[in-house]
Amino acid sequence: MPAPVLKSLRWLLLPLASAALAGCGANSQAETPKAEAPPALPTTQLTARDTILTHDYVADIQAVQNVEIRARLEGFLEQIYVDEGQAVRKGQPLFRINDTEYKSRLSRAQAELSSAQAAARVARLELERVQLLTSKDIISKTELEVARAKYHAAQADIQQARSTAANAALHLSYTLVRAPFDGVMNRIPLKKGSVIEDGTLLTTVSNINEVFAYFNVSEAEYLAYAKKAGRDSARATNVAHLLLADGSTYSVKGKVETVESQFQAGTGSIAFRARFDNPQGLLRHGASGKVRLSSTVEDAVLVPQKSVFEIQDKNYVFMVDKQGRVKQHAFQPQTRLSDFYVVKTGLKSGDNIVYEGVQDLRDGATIRPQPVAMNELIEEAR
Repeated sequence: MPAPVLKSLRWLLLPLASAALAGCGANSQAETPKAEAPPALPTTQLTARDTILTHDYVADIQAVQNVEIRARLEGFLEQIYVDEGQAVRKGQPLFRINDTEYKSRLSRAQAELSSAQAAARVARLELERVQLLTSKDIISKTELEVARAKYHAAQADIQQARSTAANAALHLSYTLVRAPFDGVMNRIPLKKGSVIEDGTLLTTVSNINEVFAYFNVSEAEYLAYAKKAGRDSARATNVAHLLLADGSTYSVKGKVETVESQFQAGTGSIAFRARFDNPQGLLRHGASGKVRLSSTVEDAVLVPQKSVFEIQDKNYVFMVDKQGRVKQHAFQPQTRLSDFYVVKTGLKSGDNIVYEGVQDLRDGATIRPQPVAMNELIEEAR
């Protein structure tokens, strides 16, 4: 291409190149990102307040009386007067064992008693006759001693016969089995006509007007309870509530009555016993549930569960300073109460923490605090 033409093209391309470079610079400035604003997160200030703590313990419910009814002699089960699950009264007939043999034994024993009493009368008359003859020196005193000995032997025979008759009458009474107290019948494993032996289980009867709830408490919780009971003897520290198997709360309050004398070696726990009235008969022997004990903690600091996160089995929250910077902070909870933790150590009243959204935060980040009153959080959780 001729030199004049190349020179003309150079002058034409220079402005185009400058315009292109200017355009690229403008685009690069437009693509520069703006700094993001700190996220707005709710925060709350911890406060100290008196708090009622509750502890639930798995309980074994037992009737105050639950007695096995067993046969005390051999025979055939002749009659069953009651049904399973039926309420019975003290002294009410439950079962009858065939009594023909035992009536015969009683009749024989009574006959032997009558015979012994007759023999004793004869011996007494003989003794009186010998005494009269001895007083007149007709017979020797040796005869008198013999007559007296025979009379004493006859008296002993009466005692033996009377004991045999009483024993026969006692066995005859065992043929009619009666309820030992007011209660409810359990299952009857045998049917009418069954052959039974001495000691055969006929049924069990439970007195469920009141029930016991047994539950195990750790040594640390036992010490806290014992100290609280000794310190507040005038207050109802032994009140217990019962949670039923369906999750509902039993309407009647109970009382912790006693604590066992020693801790279990394997678990390190100790057994408590609470008593509950059962006027409607809702609770039955062998039922399950939970006993709930309550205690008041003064000036307790609560931390919302939403504010807490775990790292290697340790609990943390994000504390917020006046500039909105967050800092990871560890604490130790004493227990969990509904949607809150009760602080044992690590946090105090007046500390500001992030209430919600901690899963997206990093230590040292900055936020825009949105304060929420702790009282509002507690009311919402109720």
